[in-house]
Amino acid sequence: MPGWRNQFQEIASSKPLFLTIYATVVAGIVFSSFYVFSAVYSSAGRGGAGSAPSSSATSWWLSPPASLGMLAVPAPQPRSKSMPPIWKAPPGSKMPPLKTFRLTKELFGKRAKDNVVIVTFGNYAFMDFILTWVKHLTDLGLDNLLVGAMDTKLLEALYWKGIPVFDMGSHMSTGDVGWGSPTFHKMGREKVILIDTVLPFGYELLMCDTDMVWLKNPLPYLSHFPEADVLTSTDQVVPTVADDRLDIWQQVGAAYNIGIFHWRPTDAAKKLAKEWKDMLLADDAIWDQNGFNDLVHRQLGPSVDQESGLVYAYDGNLKLGLLPASIFCSGHTYFVQAMYQQLRMEPYAVHTTFQYAGTEGKRHRLREAMVFYDPPEYFDSPGGFLTFKPSIPKSLLLDGEHTIESHFSLVNYQIKQIRTALAVAFLLNRTLVMPPLWCRLDRLWFSHPGILVGSMTRQPFLCPLDHVFEVNVMLKQLSEEEFGPRINFREYSFFDNPSVPRQVKESWLDVQLCQVGSRNCNVSNSTTALGVLKFPKHSNEETFHSVFSSFKEVKVIQFSSMQDAFPGFTDKIREGKFRNRVKRYVGIWCCVENHIPGHIYYDMYWDEKPGWKPIPPQTSEDDHPPW
Repeated sequence: MPGWRNQFQEIASSKPLFLTIYATVVAGIVFSSFYVFSAVYSSAGRGGAGSAPSSSATSWWLSPPASLGMLAVPAPQPRSKSMPPIWKAPPGSKMPPLKTFRLTKELFGKRAKDNVVIVTFGNYAFMDFILTWVKHLTDLGLDNLLVGAMDTKLLEALYWKGIPVFDMGSHMSTGDVGWGSPTFHKMGREKVILIDTVLPFGYELLMCDTDMVWLKNPLPYLSHFPEADVLTSTDQVVPTVADDRLDIWQQVGAAYNIGIFHWRPTDAAKKLAKEWKDMLLADDAIWDQNGFNDLVHRQLGPSVDQESGLVYAYDGNLKLGLLPASIFCSGHTYFVQAMYQQLRMEPYAVHTTFQYAGTEGKRHRLREAMVFYDPPEYFDSPGGFLTFKPSIPKSLLLDGEHTIESHFSLVNYQIKQIRTALAVAFLLNRTLVMPPLWCRLDRLWFSHPGILVGSMTRQPFLCPLDHVFEVNVMLKQLSEEEFGPRINFREYSFFDNPSVPRQVKESWLDVQLCQVGSRNCNVSNSTTALGVLKFPKHSNEETFHSVFSSFKEVKVIQFSSMQDAFPGFTDKIREGKFRNRVKRYVGIWCCVENHIPGHIYYDMYWDEKPGWKPIPPQTSEDDHPPW
């Protein structure tokens, strides 16, 4: 389509939770402080995709989906005769010409149902996110979808998997895109060009980022607001409604988040899309989301009527609706607050905003919520798994005030156990299944009083791993010469995932730590009548190897505790490599109010430093990780 090409030439030539406190969670991080503070302190809060599967169609992606937690799978909707089935590999072995995948009105028409097309886009680095996004929609019986490919590698891979794809003509690299980078901003601009191009086709467009998943069919909900020109998600963290009405626009002080929004092909929406595109192409310093917010806030109000929750915005003619943050969830309202659960509602979507550790952190969040689709090998590690029952005293978890000191006492107690577990996993060459991690205070990137005022965050709460650990560093390929072998790990909800095969779940050894000299506590590899292996505390490397070498075929080894399980490596070189690795695994807590800097570094070896206290760096020279 010439117009589509010309617009890309134009841009190229322009200036460049928990579910409850007693149950586990089922399931761009950065936003401007202005919106956060206005949201939090006006009681009216804000935030912003990796191994990729093979490009050939696999039985995994063509097989019936496994049930994931609360995710219901309704009967498939009727499909147009002209609409090819998704997940069915195309015939033949030759890739059609690239021109076959041009974006056209006819292509949209083939995918539309009830005049709606659901669209996402990305490059090859986000392929597993895109496959997850598509799979959730098809699990929900929705196939009126399209994926925009920003590089040829992704386009070919999706085509051979039977996923409807079009060429965005971006010629982007296949690598990961860091938030805020020039390539990130280029992606944002192409999203806006895409919207501006599609709306004249006459179809409704449900536009989504790839780092979100659909948990419930949103189309019936969106159809309840037929007068809306645009319906958008927000970064609101304080609830304005306790049901499924649109958020009350007068009380939303957070940014409108363009990761999930629905456009109708009205004159008002087309006008907004064109001006938004022109604005971004004229100034490459403007972030697409900020540009959108600036435009729609140019005029905001009055309400369209007394019932719908819509508001006149932009030029006074655009009818805008704000999707409720409780069920069109951000990374905060879903993973931290579990707002939808507290309000006894079913979420439609979760977008991995308000998170840390980049793309790896997003992926891990979705895995913790059991809504990310991984290939079978992820669930059956060759060396087997290691897990343990974490022990937390009630006093650390529940007693006293929620302060920086009590938060660090709780988290540090858990860090020490995880450090030992990492050492045992390192020693036995097993994949560690992380324990649930409890926090008393929220993590944000600006000073705050512990939790966001007006939010529904409970204390303590089951916090995402990236609140304490640098998930991206844990997954990074570090030099074995300096850091020793990589320690693989899995999310805390791993064994609850229906995708874990029976041969893993049924191959299990319970290990009970015992005191040397007590009854049946010896270094043999025999188990008790109940199938429990008694294993001495403070055992050295040789003891671990001699005992557990007999259980290499056991898929899962679960320790009753990690308290005093392993004192450390006697081999000083090996110990040094391990320390070099794991001390980089922890991140920061942020941020103390009225102090610059306000962040406090977690320390994997805090217990080896007498007098250690959770305080921010006192000088610029002190402002570095504890290594």
